[in-house]
Amino acid sequence: MKELFIKRFLYYKALGDETFAQLSDEQLFWQPNQESNSIAVIVKHLSGNMISRWTDFLTEDGEKSWRNRDTEFITELQSREEMLKCWENGWAVLLEALNQITDGNIHNSISIRGKKHTVLDAVLRQLAHYPYHIGQIIYAAKILKNEDWKNRFIPKSKSGEHHSEMLEKQESEEIPQNSSPVCYAKDPEVRDEYKN
Repeated sequence: MKELFIKRFLYYKALGDETFAQLSDEQLFWQPNQESNSIAVIVKHLSGNMISRWTDFLTEDGEKSWRNRDTEFITELQSREEMLKCWENGWAVLLEALNQITDGNIHNSISIRGKKHTVLDAVLRQLAHYPYHIGQIIYAAKILKNEDWKNRFIPKSKSGEHHSEMLEKQESEEIPQNSSPVCYAKDPEVRDEYKN
């Protein structure tokens, strides 16, 4: 299961990486107003969360005494290089932790802010939390880039074209029976009771 977790987290990391590559240094530090966070501040928060949550996560509370969450929302990073180093440090801690997950410990109890969770639940919590913030990063980038934004996803009003292109790329025998964007009946990741 850890391979699936790593795959999903790396997908969202790649979205962030691709977004940063489209932005100028100045855009990484842009704030629309005083109450909103710049992309660099969001990165700082993500990294702080990752390092706190996943350092010695099997034996220590996920909210470390040395973490100062409030300072994560203060602009201290001064350059793209500092921001990217912060970003990579957080991901390194997360990925190292995910590699420690086994079938034998995935249902073990760990704590976050004194509250008990299974390892599985802790991973799922962060698999919701990190994409939430990466979505904020992408949204801010799209505002900044406007018509120069290079869309990784299906462009507006292009769903039909995209679907046709995807079908043309596949041989008909490669398309799983009863396939949909949500459920592939013959996909090995689908539980047996949901297969045809």
